[in-house]
Order: sequence, then C-alpha cells, then structure tokens
Amino acid sequence: MIVDLFKAFVLGVIEGLTEFLPVSSTGHLLLVERFFGFDDDAFGKTFVVLIQLGAILAILSIYFGRLWRIAIGMFSDPAARRFVIGVLIAFLPAAVIGAAGHGFIKGVLFNVWVVCFMLIVGGAILLWVDQLELTPRYHDATRFSLPTYFIIGLAQCLAMIPGVSRSGTTIVSAMLLGSDKRAAADFSFFLAIPTMAGAFAYDLYKNHSLLTADNTLLVAVGFVTSFVCAWIVVRTFLDFVTRHGFALFAWWRVIVGSLGLIALALGY
Repeated sequence: MIVDLFKAFVLGVIEGLTEFLPVSSTGHLLLVERFFGFDDDAFGKTFVVLIQLGAILAILSIYFGRLWRIAIGMFSDPAARRFVIGVLIAFLPAAVIGAAGHGFIKGVLFNVWVVCFMLIVGGAILLWVDQLELTPRYHDATRFSLPTYFIIGLAQCLAMIPGVSRSGTTIVSAMLLGSDKRAAADFSFFLAIPTMAGAFAYDLYKNHSLLTADNTLLVAVGFVTSFVCAWIVVRTFLDFVTRHGFALFAWWRVIVGSLGLIALALGY
C-alpha cells in the first residue's frame, strides 16, 4: 500500500506540473507509468484521468473571480456572452471527436513510442514558433473572433495523440492566428476547464466500477498533489512565458522524447 501511495503521489505531482505546460501531461504520465507498472493495471489507466480533478479545481480557484464576472455578465453583457459562446465553440470539436474515438485513442494511440516521437516533434514546433516574428492583433483572450475560437478548438483535438500537448496546441494555434503569448496561454487555461472536466466526467462514468475504498485513497493523494502543483504552475506560467518564451519547454520535450526512444530501443 505504501508503494502505491508513493506512485499516486509522484503521478499527482507530474499531472499538476505538466497539465498546463506545453509538454504533454498525458505523455509524461504514460512514460512514468511504464516504469511504475501502472500500465498493466486497469485502475492505473483511469487513475491518471481521475487525478485531473485536482488540476481542474486549481485553475477554477485561480480564475474564480474572472469566471464569476463572466457568468454574471453573460445575461447582460454581449462581450461576456460572446466569450462564453467562443469557449463552447472551441470545446465542441474535442467533445465530439473524443467521445466518438475514445476506444481508438486509448487502445491504439496511448503508446510510449508515439509519446516519444510526438514529444520531439512538438518540441521542434515550439522552437520554430518561438523564433517567428509574429505581429499580434489579439491581446485579450476574451476578444478573439468566433472563427479563431473554432480553429483553436480543432487544433486542440491533435492533443488526443499523447505527447502532443493540449496546452501546446491551443497556445501555438492561438499565436499563429494573431494572439500574443499571454493571451494565448490565458485562453488555453480557460479552454482547459470544460475540456478536462468533460474528460474527467466521461472516464469516471466509464470506469466508476474500478473505484474501491483503497483506490479512493490513492485518488485522494493524487488529487491533493495535483492541485498544489497545478496551482503553482498556473500562478507562474503566464509571466514566465511572456518574458522567456517556450524554449525551455521545447528543449525539455526534445530531451525527454529522445531519452525515451533510447530507453525503448534498448529494451526497457
């Protein structure tokens, strides 16, 4: 039991630290699972989704004031109402494709070889975007055009391939569509709320029978560590990426992906 609690703690830390960074939390969790032995455990496969609740609540706690103002203003403020519609439009592609392709995604794409390749490719893309001399026309995540929200939502679907990164695809697509780095990261956080909540609810519905009293304790440990780490990341990421760009995360992806491929090629 102590070993399982340690695993839950480590996975919670990884989930919280990587969920909102452009490094792919799912990819990192799959690689760690391989060494922890969770990859052959039915509960382990759903555990990594269930602990996302901690990360979801972390971002809700930080954005609560803004979310509350948007919710209240939705009935009287056209701009707030338009932003809510924009988030729903961006969320729709992932909801449809995720529900329709859930079995294929989990059964075929959740592969450590895929993860390693995608980490490297994603790192190269982040380095490329970081070098572009883009001229932003959006400086507020709540003021993107509706087509921009939809295209960002389509790009987010690429993150169903583990190793791609949900936050990475939304941030990069937003920047290529005219957003500055801060607004792009800001919207990535907003879009994470319905996307992650939907994934959590769907996986809980599909796998609730796997939860037992012992498993609930493991989820609780993962939840708390995920919450704390995600809270720290969200509070610091916007300022960091605005000042320093994505190079740190890009090289991290390339290094982790390369080491993973080497380990797999050696038979680990």
